[in-house]
Amino acid sequence: MLGKTAGGLFWMFRYLERSENTARLIEAGFRIALTRADGDDDEWTSVLQTAAVAHLYFQKYEQIEAARAIDFLLRDATNPSSVMSAIAAARQNARLVRTAITREVWEAVNDTYMILKQTLARPVSARDLPEVLALIRQQSALVRGAMHGTMLRNDIFDFCRLGTFLERADNTARILDVKYYVLLPSISQIGSSLDNVQWETILRSVAGMRAYRWINQGETNPKGIADFLIFDGRMPRSLAFSVGKIATNLGYLDRAYGLRHPSHDQIDVISARLTHGTIDRVFEDGLHEFITDFLADIARLGQQIETDYRFLG
Repeated sequence: MLGKTAGGLFWMFRYLERSENTARLIEAGFRIALTRADGDDDEWTSVLQTAAVAHLYFQKYEQIEAARAIDFLLRDATNPSSVMSAIAAARQNARLVRTAITREVWEAVNDTYMILKQTLARPVSARDLPEVLALIRQQSALVRGAMHGTMLRNDIFDFCRLGTFLERADNTARILDVKYYVLLPSISQIGSSLDNVQWETILRSVAGMRAYRWINQGETNPKGIADFLIFDGRMPRSLAFSVGKIATNLGYLDRAYGLRHPSHDQIDVISARLTHGTIDRVFEDGLHEFITDFLADIARLGQQIETDYRFLG
């Protein structure tokens, strides 16, 4: 199965993952903003930059306002990465590949769209934001559950998983990069108690706090958290875990079609960097620089997969 159907599956699950990940990015920004004594709305610039939509925001608005930034990330139709835009795109792709997915998956996607369309019909207040973000995460989990529980483990499943983990790898890297942008105005805060609290906030935004504390016996520090989210293959939102799943599913496609493509070579290189890398080296060379390179690698890999499997054919 190549071409438009494969591309529709790939992008359906990429958009679904993006909707949840945007919610997680909003949560990270919201929680970090609460730690800032000045309560400056410019803190949201970091989130918009990290989400790579700051240029779109400033095409529409002249200044940053927290409520406006949150609304732009949640429900603005001019932002293709907003939660509502991503869910709508996922539903449209699900329609196009309706015969390739199970009834349960279609119903889960459609229900998610209907529920979030109603929930996001109007701006979300700061008071209601945590509950709305939790709902977005919950609906995303329901779609994943339907996929895992009802779909055959064949090439269809592999393309769904590729979309999911490419998007997840990209987003976890971006959430880590929020710390870089937040600390730019006050680099002296590195290593302070505020710095540590913000790192814990990053951990919470990817649902990793309990797992991290369980592994590290309750002790938290920035280097340990970054190591956990980059190199620990047991953490389902880490870069290592996501890249490992991409490599696995590309391997399944290699065996299914009997064809090895340039994307297989690319994922091997990315995997090797994570396998042989260390957090000490990352911090020595610069966390932001590491993340920037990783995001570029993942973007090229996604484009190569589309070319290799003729998504536009």
